[in-house]
Amino acid sequence: MKWITREKIKVDRVACPWLIKKFIDPDAEFLFLPHDTDWTMINDGTVFDVLNCELGHHAEDVSFNSMMKKYKLTEPALVLLGEIARAADSHPVNPHPAGEGLRWIAGGFGALGLSDHEILEREFVVYDALYAECKRRRGK
Repeated sequence: MKWITREKIKVDRVACPWLIKKFIDPDAEFLFLPHDTDWTMINDGTVFDVLNCELGHHAEDVSFNSMMKKYKLTEPALVLLGEIARAADSHPVNPHPAGEGLRWIAGGFGALGLSDHEILEREFVVYDALYAECKRRRGK
């Protein structure tokens, strides 16, 4: 399945593809389009993390949280990872302290001059490690 979002990915647009590949669609293909794309005209894939889409930001939730809700992902470690992604990508009332570090990591990857696909390839290991730590902290 095609998953489509904005180019120049940062926190949520890396966290979501990681979540998709690991828990929703292992054969996912990701397309990164310009910010000025008319997202309402896309009908050959699932749009995420753009304005006014189902799998986007809603209240304090970031797209990662919206995906977890839609696909009924409730594992405690993923919930914790969602809290961290929310803190890194938005400004919730009670941000998780690890969010600031994740925001810095995402900024660093963005500064390396890599393509969006290269960022995914390299940064997925960061999310694997963060998920492992979330599992450890949740006692699994």
